[in-house]
Amino acid sequence: MTTGAPPPLAPKRSRARTLVPLAVAAWLVLEIWLLTVVANATGALTVLALLIGGAVLGATVVKRAGRRAFRNLTTTFQQAQAAAQTGQAPSPDERAGAEDRNGFLMLGGLLLMIPGLVSDAAGLLLLIPQVRSLLGRYAEKAVERRMTAAPPGSLQDAFQQARIHRPGGKVVQGEVVREDAGQGPRRAEEPRPPLLP
Repeated sequence: MTTGAPPPLAPKRSRARTLVPLAVAAWLVLEIWLLTVVANATGALTVLALLIGGAVLGATVVKRAGRRAFRNLTTTFQQAQAAAQTGQAPSPDERAGAEDRNGFLMLGGLLLMIPGLVSDAAGLLLLIPQVRSLLGRYAEKAVERRMTAAPPGSLQDAFQQARIHRPGGKVVQGEVVREDAGQGPRRAEEPRPPLLP
Protein backbone atom coordinates (compact mmCIF):
# COMPACT_ATOMS: atom_id res chain seq x y z
CA MET A 1 0.00 0.00 0.00
CA THR A 2 1.41 3.32 -1.01
CA THR A 3 0.35 6.70 0.22
CA GLY A 4 1.36 10.17 -0.63
CA ALA A 5 0.94 12.68 -3.38
CA PRO A 6 0.44 11.55 -6.94
CA PRO A 7 3.50 11.85 -9.18
CA PRO A 8 3.92 15.26 -10.76
CA LEU A 9 2.55 15.58 -14.25
CA ALA A 10 5.02 16.24 -17.02
CA PRO A 11 4.64 19.69 -18.55
CA LYS A 12 2.53 19.70 -21.68
CA ARG A 13 4.51 20.22 -24.86
CA SER A 14 3.53 23.18 -26.95
CA ARG A 15 2.31 22.66 -30.49
CA ALA A 16 5.36 24.43 -31.90
CA ARG A 17 7.77 22.10 -30.08
CA THR A 18 5.96 19.16 -31.65
CA LEU A 19 5.36 20.49 -35.15
CA VAL A 20 8.66 22.28 -35.86
CA PRO A 21 10.85 19.13 -35.75
CA LEU A 22 8.31 17.28 -37.92
CA ALA A 23 8.23 20.16 -40.42
CA VAL A 24 12.05 20.28 -40.58
CA ALA A 25 12.22 16.52 -41.13
CA ALA A 26 9.56 16.69 -43.88
CA TRP A 27 11.42 19.60 -45.51
CA LEU A 28 14.71 17.66 -45.51
CA VAL A 29 13.06 14.58 -47.02
CA LEU A 30 11.42 16.75 -49.69
CA GLU A 31 14.74 18.47 -50.51
CA ILE A 32 16.60 15.16 -50.88
CA TRP A 33 13.79 13.65 -52.97
CA LEU A 34 13.70 16.66 -55.32
CA LEU A 35 17.49 16.62 -55.72
CA THR A 36 17.41 12.94 -56.69
CA VAL A 37 14.53 13.50 -59.13
CA VAL A 38 16.33 16.40 -60.80
CA ALA A 39 19.63 14.46 -60.81
CA ASN A 40 17.92 11.50 -62.52
CA ALA A 41 16.29 13.76 -65.10
CA THR A 42 19.17 16.11 -65.93
CA GLY A 43 22.31 14.64 -64.44
CA ALA A 44 24.39 15.11 -61.32
CA LEU A 45 26.48 17.94 -62.80
CA THR A 46 23.36 20.05 -63.35
CA VAL A 47 22.30 19.59 -59.73
CA LEU A 48 25.82 20.44 -58.57
CA ALA A 49 25.83 23.58 -60.74
CA LEU A 50 22.42 24.60 -59.32
CA LEU A 51 23.62 24.16 -55.76
CA ILE A 52 26.86 26.07 -56.32
CA GLY A 53 25.03 28.84 -58.20
CA GLY A 54 22.50 29.16 -55.37
CA ALA A 55 25.26 29.39 -52.76
CA VAL A 56 27.13 32.07 -54.72
CA LEU A 57 23.95 34.07 -55.39
CA GLY A 58 22.93 33.76 -51.74
CA ALA A 59 26.32 34.99 -50.51
CA THR A 60 26.09 37.96 -52.88
CA VAL A 61 22.59 38.84 -51.68
CA VAL A 62 23.57 38.58 -48.00
CA LYS A 63 26.62 40.79 -48.60
CA ARG A 64 24.52 43.37 -50.46
CA ALA A 65 21.81 43.35 -47.78
CA GLY A 66 24.44 43.80 -45.08
CA ARG A 67 25.93 46.80 -46.88
CA ARG A 68 22.47 48.30 -47.34
CA ALA A 69 21.65 47.78 -43.65
CA PHE A 70 24.91 49.47 -42.62
CA ARG A 71 24.23 52.37 -45.00
CA ASN A 72 20.70 52.79 -43.60
CA LEU A 73 22.03 52.70 -40.04
CA THR A 74 24.63 55.35 -40.84
CA THR A 75 22.00 57.54 -42.50
CA THR A 76 19.68 57.13 -39.52
CA PHE A 77 22.42 58.22 -37.11
CA GLN A 78 23.22 61.24 -39.27
CA GLN A 79 19.55 62.22 -39.39
CA ALA A 80 19.26 61.81 -35.62
CA GLN A 81 22.28 64.10 -35.11
CA ALA A 82 20.82 66.68 -37.48
CA ALA A 83 17.46 66.47 -35.73
CA ALA A 84 19.12 66.95 -32.34
CA GLN A 85 20.95 70.05 -33.58
CA THR A 86 17.97 71.63 -35.32
CA GLY A 87 15.30 70.40 -32.91
CA GLN A 88 13.09 69.06 -35.72
CA ALA A 89 12.38 65.41 -36.44
CA PRO A 90 13.03 64.23 -40.00
CA SER A 91 9.97 63.89 -42.21
CA PRO A 92 8.83 60.38 -43.20
CA ASP A 93 10.09 60.99 -46.75
CA GLU A 94 13.60 61.71 -45.46
CA ARG A 95 13.83 58.51 -43.42
CA ALA A 96 15.88 56.12 -45.50
CA GLY A 97 15.30 52.40 -45.38
CA ALA A 98 12.14 52.39 -43.31
CA GLU A 99 10.35 50.18 -45.83
CA ASP A 100 13.50 48.41 -47.05
CA ARG A 101 12.72 44.99 -45.51
CA ASN A 102 16.41 44.16 -45.30
CA GLY A 103 15.74 41.29 -42.91
CA PHE A 104 13.67 39.45 -45.50
CA LEU A 105 16.30 40.15 -48.15
CA MET A 106 18.96 38.65 -45.88
CA LEU A 107 16.69 35.67 -45.16
CA GLY A 108 16.30 35.16 -48.90
CA GLY A 109 20.08 35.11 -49.29
CA LEU A 110 20.45 32.60 -46.47
CA LEU A 111 17.79 30.36 -48.02
CA LEU A 112 19.66 30.50 -51.32
CA MET A 113 22.87 29.44 -49.57
CA ILE A 114 21.21 26.37 -48.03
CA PRO A 115 21.56 23.43 -50.43
CA GLY A 116 18.22 22.38 -51.83
CA LEU A 117 15.71 23.34 -54.47
CA VAL A 118 12.77 24.23 -52.19
CA SER A 119 14.92 26.60 -50.13
CA ASP A 120 16.31 28.11 -53.35
CA ALA A 121 12.78 28.74 -54.65
CA ALA A 122 11.78 30.37 -51.34
CA GLY A 123 14.96 32.47 -51.40
CA LEU A 124 14.28 33.61 -54.96
CA LEU A 125 10.73 34.60 -53.96
CA LEU A 126 12.13 36.75 -51.15
CA LEU A 127 14.29 38.63 -53.66
CA ILE A 128 11.12 40.12 -55.20
CA PRO A 129 10.44 43.51 -53.50
CA GLN A 130 6.64 43.10 -53.62
CA VAL A 131 6.84 39.77 -51.79
CA ARG A 132 9.12 41.29 -49.15
CA SER A 133 6.78 44.24 -48.55
CA LEU A 134 3.74 41.94 -48.38
CA LEU A 135 5.46 39.67 -45.84
CA GLY A 136 6.66 42.71 -43.88
CA ARG A 137 3.16 44.14 -43.58
CA TYR A 138 1.83 40.73 -42.53
CA ALA A 139 4.59 40.37 -39.91
CA GLU A 140 3.91 43.85 -38.49
CA LYS A 141 0.18 43.11 -38.19
CA ALA A 142 0.85 39.74 -36.58
CA VAL A 143 3.19 41.28 -33.99
CA GLU A 144 0.70 44.05 -33.29
CA ARG A 145 -2.13 41.52 -32.81
CA ARG A 146 -0.03 39.47 -30.40
CA MET A 147 0.97 42.55 -28.45
CA THR A 148 -2.63 43.72 -28.02
CA ALA A 149 -3.78 40.21 -27.04
CA ALA A 150 -1.00 39.74 -24.47
CA PRO A 151 -2.17 39.53 -20.86
CA PRO A 152 -1.15 42.24 -18.36
CA GLY A 153 2.26 41.74 -16.82
CA SER A 154 3.74 40.34 -19.99
CA LEU A 155 6.08 41.70 -22.61
CA GLN A 156 3.36 44.08 -23.78
CA ASP A 157 3.59 46.06 -20.53
CA ALA A 158 7.34 46.29 -20.89
CA PHE A 159 6.98 47.84 -24.35
CA GLN A 160 4.31 50.24 -23.13
CA GLN A 161 6.49 51.31 -20.21
CA ALA A 162 9.45 51.79 -22.52
CA ARG A 163 7.38 54.13 -24.70
CA ILE A 164 6.39 56.35 -21.77
CA HIS A 165 8.93 59.10 -21.12
CA ARG A 166 9.30 60.05 -17.50
CA PRO A 167 11.80 62.88 -17.02
CA GLY A 168 12.06 62.38 -13.25
CA GLY A 169 13.78 59.02 -13.60
CA LYS A 170 12.57 55.49 -13.28
CA VAL A 171 9.21 55.11 -11.57
CA VAL A 172 8.32 51.78 -10.06
CA GLN A 173 4.63 51.49 -9.42
CA GLY A 174 3.71 49.59 -6.31
CA GLU A 175 2.00 49.60 -2.98
CA VAL A 176 3.55 49.81 0.48
CA VAL A 177 2.04 47.42 2.98
CA ARG A 178 3.02 47.75 6.63
CA GLU A 179 2.32 44.79 8.81
CA ASP A 180 2.90 46.69 12.07
CA ALA A 181 0.38 49.43 11.23
CA GLY A 182 -3.03 49.40 12.86
CA GLN A 183 -5.82 47.63 11.08
CA GLY A 184 -8.73 49.47 9.55
CA PRO A 185 -8.99 52.60 7.47
CA ARG A 186 -7.04 55.69 8.50
CA ARG A 187 -9.02 58.80 9.30
CA ALA A 188 -8.26 61.89 7.24
CA GLU A 189 -7.07 63.92 10.26
CA GLU A 190 -4.58 61.24 11.40
CA PRO A 191 -0.97 61.78 10.34
CA ARG A 192 0.57 59.19 8.09
CA PRO A 193 2.98 56.81 9.85
CA PRO A 194 6.63 57.12 8.76
CA LEU A 195 8.04 54.57 6.32
CA LEU A 196 10.84 52.57 7.81
CA PRO A 197 13.54 50.84 5.73
